[in-house]
Amino acid sequence: MAQITPDVVAAHGLSEEEYQRVLNALGREPNLVELGIFSVMWSEHCSYKSSRIHLKKLPTEAPWVICGPGENAGVIDIGDGQAAIFKMESHNHPSYIEPYQGAATGVGGILRDVFTMGARPVANMNALRFGRPDHPKMKSLVKGVVAGIGGYGNCVGVPTVGGETNFHQAYDGNILVNAMTVGVADADKIFYSAATGIGNPIVYVGSKTGRDGIHGATMASADFDEKSEEKRPTVQVGDPFTEKLLIEACLELMATDAIVAIQDMGAAGLTSSSVEMATNGKAGIILDMDKVPCREEGMTPYEMMLSESQERMLMVLKPGKEAMAEAIFHKWELDFAVIGEVTDTGHMVLTWQGETVCDIPLGPLAEDAPLYDRPALSLDEYKAWAKVAPLGDVPPSKDLGADLVKLMGCADLASRRWIYEQYDSQVGADTLQKSGGDAAVVRVHGTKKALAITTDCTPRYCYADPYEGGKQAVAETYRNISAVGATPLAITNCLNFANPQRPEIMAQIVQALNGMGDACRALDYPIVSGNVSLYNESKATGGGSAILPTPAIGGVGLMQDYAVMATIGFKAEGEAIFVIGNSNGHIGQSLWLREVHGREDGAPPPVNLAQERAHAEFVRKLVAEGKVTAVHDVADGGLLVAVAEMALKGGIGCELEGIGDHFTAFGEDQARYVVTSKVADQIQAAGIPMTRIGTTGGSAISGPGFSVELAALREANDAFFRDWMEA
Repeated sequence: MAQITPDVVAAHGLSEEEYQRVLNALGREPNLVELGIFSVMWSEHCSYKSSRIHLKKLPTEAPWVICGPGENAGVIDIGDGQAAIFKMESHNHPSYIEPYQGAATGVGGILRDVFTMGARPVANMNALRFGRPDHPKMKSLVKGVVAGIGGYGNCVGVPTVGGETNFHQAYDGNILVNAMTVGVADADKIFYSAATGIGNPIVYVGSKTGRDGIHGATMASADFDEKSEEKRPTVQVGDPFTEKLLIEACLELMATDAIVAIQDMGAAGLTSSSVEMATNGKAGIILDMDKVPCREEGMTPYEMMLSESQERMLMVLKPGKEAMAEAIFHKWELDFAVIGEVTDTGHMVLTWQGETVCDIPLGPLAEDAPLYDRPALSLDEYKAWAKVAPLGDVPPSKDLGADLVKLMGCADLASRRWIYEQYDSQVGADTLQKSGGDAAVVRVHGTKKALAITTDCTPRYCYADPYEGGKQAVAETYRNISAVGATPLAITNCLNFANPQRPEIMAQIVQALNGMGDACRALDYPIVSGNVSLYNESKATGGGSAILPTPAIGGVGLMQDYAVMATIGFKAEGEAIFVIGNSNGHIGQSLWLREVHGREDGAPPPVNLAQERAHAEFVRKLVAEGKVTAVHDVADGGLLVAVAEMALKGGIGCELEGIGDHFTAFGEDQARYVVTSKVADQIQAAGIPMTRIGTTGGSAISGPGFSVELAALREANDAFFRDWMEA
């Protein structure tokens, strides 16, 4: 085997101090297989060594939480003996290098996290961030990522029902591809990953192991540089048809009593799945590498353990159940191999060709994993570093109508139809609301219940003030779920940041997590699963450009009867339009300021969590009682954009009053909703600020001093993706 030199250690992403920990854990020098295992298990991607200390502060419990962070996905009780299981994951680095396969295998991986716990996946979502549309690589990146998400999700038979897409130059050299899956299971049939039962067989199922994705976890824990293109071999290759077979085979076996533990092979493949199962079960494990199904000749234990080939799972079965399980997997034309057993040694032992090629004590591998409390700037120091210009004087709008057309045509607000029409959103026949509304809504099959799902984050807010930005990301998912009439229950997250070894970036992480935690506590809205993706910056774009801090939040809520679900489109002429919440004209960090004046100035809008909760509860009550005909939360672009989106969705215009300046029209104050009602006199409530702002009707959006035809707005809204992709 190769000699372990300082260069070999460095190539595995371990610092000198971390390598010393390896020596201490083993009491000797590792061989190459052992070094590879330590390197992936101690990578940022698998160990959360820079974020673990701060993640512990997040609220993760509630009476309806069945399983919080630490398993493959989070689990919440949705009543009637059923559970929703969900998680969000990143596949950022692979998607920049090889957009189609990077995005496709991101979808495949998050699907496995959910069905490995016993759930049938019912919905996929995604949260995408791209660089400037005029960047030379961006069009092909967008096309590749969208095709990859659609190609995998459509073939595997799980609907892609919504998501979000932003553009900003900070993502020029490092795009973000975050995928989320939601599944439904019986609450008494949840499967966990703890390997128990000395002598129980360890079984490998699914696809064969190849050389794709080796060092994928290590690559995901490093910056990009000019040589990133050479990392294509570290990107995995997905096969959605095999994944579909794997879902059905696993669910069929789960209906028996054969499984003791199950874990998908995600980042770091066979290594992380076997280590996590043994560690969670406080047991040992022995694997015979000669029995691992391989699709390439002459694969070494090092390659087998670090491969991130897709569509593979590891299971611990009850003794005597092997033949039954094998028959199920062979029926579905999948590989099945008994490759080892659970031991009481507390060690991970690998044998190959009659020799022991790895012997690692699992305790130190888990417990001695590096944990860093990295230096971070204070919030005030961070704001001084970020140099966000104070708001200062802002020229008034010359023409609110023209500004609205410009905003509706900008990259961040343009219609996403070009994207979501590539996704099968209806497979399974349970999708009730898809992309284009506030939250996606999917019926719980065979019931009146439905799950509302959304992903949200406003990175420009997070850059200007990571604490308020973290609060806002959580609050916006809460609003979007409430706007369709569902009760928000829990969130998952995908925390995308740059290099944590820089104190200013660490400040973004710490403060965003503080804001998220405060929001979750105030809204009774715990975090049940998540993922951290660091080192999202690129030297290739010159000057070490970091992404904007992007703590993407995926929210899930429950609707008891989808018959009363709300949607955003105006429904009829002559209905009253109200805004719920205070409109203070907060123009700092607004899209209007950026798109009309080219400025990213000022503080982001403050988030009042008590108002978020009170206003959302009021909106949910209005929806449940059938007193509102359309509901839309006010977000990017402010009040006038929200109204325009409702008008375009319904094909009906409106006459507005009291929206006469840019502050009222485009301010992005939080905790606000626009609602329409036939029974306007019945929807006042004590303590809830509510203002009538107009009446639906006509073919234009008109107000004091401006009028814009819906046809002009629709053309502007449709033009961006159409013209960009056809050019």
